[in-house]
Amino acid sequence: MAVYGDRGFGAMTQSRNDGPGLLTLAEIKEFAGFSAATQRYVRRSLDVAFDRKDAIAVWSRDMVEASTIQAQHKFYDKLPEIRALIPDSSSIEDAEPFLVPLITVSAFDLGQGRLDGFAAYRFLYERLIGADARPWLPSAFCAAASMPHLQPERRKALLQSISEAAATAPGWSKRQPSFYPEWVEKVESDSNSRAR
Repeated sequence: MAVYGDRGFGAMTQSRNDGPGLLTLAEIKEFAGFSAATQRYVRRSLDVAFDRKDAIAVWSRDMVEASTIQAQHKFYDKLPEIRALIPDSSSIEDAEPFLVPLITVSAFDLGQGRLDGFAAYRFLYERLIGADARPWLPSAFCAAASMPHLQPERRKALLQSISEAAATAPGWSKRQPSFYPEWVEKVESDSNSRAR
């Protein structure tokens, strides 16, 4: 398990009494609850964002997927700028330069059809952008999920996935995430050792 960059965060709110190990375990359990396609997309996205591996070599199964990874690289080139623009206040004027590129990148990711709801989006974006962006993620998600490039049924499913608690949270944790899922090579097991 590795931490990339100095920005990211865990769940929407966390108890201050939870130790780092328990919080990391909660992040792992949350990730394990996502579909296989969502898990794959999150790991791929983190590879693209942090240049951990050659994402095309590791993740593309065909030419179409290779081209979407190339497009993702172009969208993710905006991430350093987005991180630098996180507002220090809840002022609408401060939010505009931050939210516009965040919504654009979010719309790309939601358009890939692998993030099946707000929980998966939040999990990914808390690692891509950082804990300071947490108050802005519900609005960026709702804006991106409402865009016309998504089919109406997909828009409906995404918008219904955000809970009232997430949309109306009175405060957000500043804790950075500690679990950044990665590609793990399959290890061939010896059938004889299993038989013993």
